[in-house]
Amino acid sequence: MFADQVAIVTGAASGMGREVARELARRGAVVVLADRDADGVAESARAITAAGGRAHAEQVDVADAARVQALVDGTVTRHGRLDYMFNNAGIGIAGEVRDLSLGHWRRIIEINLMGVVHGTIAAYRVMLHQGRGHIVNTASLAGLTPTPVNAPYCAAKHAVVGLSTALRQEAAALGVKVSVVCPGVIGTAIFRTSELVNLAPSLFESMPFKMMDPAAAAQAILAGVERNREYILFPLHAHILWRLHRLWPGLLAHLGRGFLARARSLRGTAQSPHEDAKTQG
Repeated sequence: MFADQVAIVTGAASGMGREVARELARRGAVVVLADRDADGVAESARAITAAGGRAHAEQVDVADAARVQALVDGTVTRHGRLDYMFNNAGIGIAGEVRDLSLGHWRRIIEINLMGVVHGTIAAYRVMLHQGRGHIVNTASLAGLTPTPVNAPYCAAKHAVVGLSTALRQEAAALGVKVSVVCPGVIGTAIFRTSELVNLAPSLFESMPFKMMDPAAAAQAILAGVERNREYILFPLHAHILWRLHRLWPGLLAHLGRGFLARARSLRGTAQSPHEDAKTQG
């Protein structure tokens, strides 16, 4: 299915993005890897070409709409078409809302939501002209269920789900497919690189679910794309938690309160912006 197809994967310097790009290339696709980490994405592309795949790297910050448009336009100029757009790039910022600044919110929205919007719009225009294509947007289980101490991330990912499912209905009769990826806990660098605001790093060291390997996650994503799934949800714990939220939301809320209680028991000593304002006022 993916042989000789042209795909863009954002956030491809590491984690799921890198593994999706590798698996696409292994299956014969021509892959354009994009990431703001120039060295990391170049290394990912080199590893693919060293293994016999077809790939090249582009340094792209998905928050920059013009740069994302140039990425898509350049890919079409170079390869003649765009078959798949994997809008995968994202960041993590965790903390209680009382501790977060507007800057934290803006960074999450600019990358995790607007980055997806930029990639979706640029790719959709091309695919409409072609009369075919598949847009694959990475959201999260946090885009389907409430997640304490993660409100900005949760809000952005819920928006990605809404964008993707609404566009899927609009695009179907025009030849373009749209899927949204909603993974649970995956063993990527986001747990090391996320900014934690007044949270202890140890909060995430004993996750109640086993982390899924990113390579296995890539297999699950491409299996869902092959089947044109609306929601590509994995692993098993993600299915369970989503079902709990839909059928017994009170039970999932109880689990969330337990996680929040643990977070607060490990709470740091730094004052929140709200507390600072009260002190100064």
